[in-house]
Amino acid sequence: MKFIPITASAGITGFESPASDYLQLPLSLDALLIDHPSASFIGRADGNSMQGIGIFNGDILIVDRQVQVKNRDVIVANFNGEFICKIIDTQQRLLLSANKKNQDVAITQDDQFTIEGVVIRSIRCHRQSHLLASTL
Repeated sequence: MKFIPITASAGITGFESPASDYLQLPLSLDALLIDHPSASFIGRADGNSMQGIGIFNGDILIVDRQVQVKNRDVIVANFNGEFICKIIDTQQRLLLSANKKNQDVAITQDDQFTIEGVVIRSIRCHRQSHLLASTL
């Protein structure tokens, strides 16, 4: 994979071709983005509850089941039969939203709750991918 360093700043009137100076990286996007391939899965964010930390509706989430959950991690969980993406407060047993319009949710003993994994990366597609349109 070729790595082309691109600097974006306001007021650029012209710049040298980024392809004129590139670095060859000895890795793939899989190796860069996925730490534990056999324990990871990809999902798509649905809704705006995590936009305060940079996860927007339609973003691709890379979720790792092997990572140990820590307080304030972004997780994907099954909460009462629904898959959700939230910040977990392990000390107070709360599911936190990163959008002030959404309320925090307490995890009670009556809830069905399982953590599916920790979100280790999120990817924003600036153009629709034909692969994602048919699979997610």
